[in-house]
Amino acid sequence: MTYLELAPAITALRSRPEEFEFSNDTLHHVRSRHRFHFVSADDVQIHADCDCSFLRASREQTKVFHAAYREWYVSYWRPLEINREFASHFAPPSLWRRLAIRLLRRLLSWPQPGRQPALQTALPLQPVG
Repeated sequence: MTYLELAPAITALRSRPEEFEFSNDTLHHVRSRHRFHFVSADDVQIHADCDCSFLRASREQTKVFHAAYREWYVSYWRPLEINREFASHFAPPSLWRRLAIRLLRRLLSWPQPGRQPALQTALPLQPVG
């Protein structure tokens, strides 16, 4: 049986990690739009709009590709995700959130009906006598 040669994908993953993304349990090569879903350590499903997905990868190359993916995930993707999440904590609030905060502040600053403000005097009251 003829197998798909995974060496170019393995090389790209190791030398150009920024060309890949990970979402929905699938590794995406952004430029080629190829998707790799690891069923197990020695089996990968390849999804592509071209004929690349007609051939299966050999178990041996799939193991090497899976190991390269795990290394990529730990050393490149996970730190990138953590840094993105951290940065999102300090991003300015969205327009809708700013409007909601402004509306809530306005509602909270309105005087309450039926409540009279406390009367303050400068001097204590003296009994009249």
